[in-house]
Amino acid sequence: MKITLNGSVVETDQTDLLALVHERGVDPSSLVIEHNLSVIKQDNWPLTPLREGDTIELLNFVGGG
Repeated sequence: MKITLNGSVVETDQTDLLALVHERGVDPSSLVIEHNLSVIKQDNWPLTPLREGDTIELLNFVGGG
């Protein structure tokens, strides 16, 4: 299926947000996911299905000064 991930159309076979995070090799500890303009709590990532045409933003927060 095709989804929009961080502004780019990508192809994925993953069926939920957690699987997508693992597919992308992103560290989930400092990650926030916006799914179709809604922020999804980390506990709900495996319960949130991906569908054709979804828009996903993977946002990493970096500390520093």
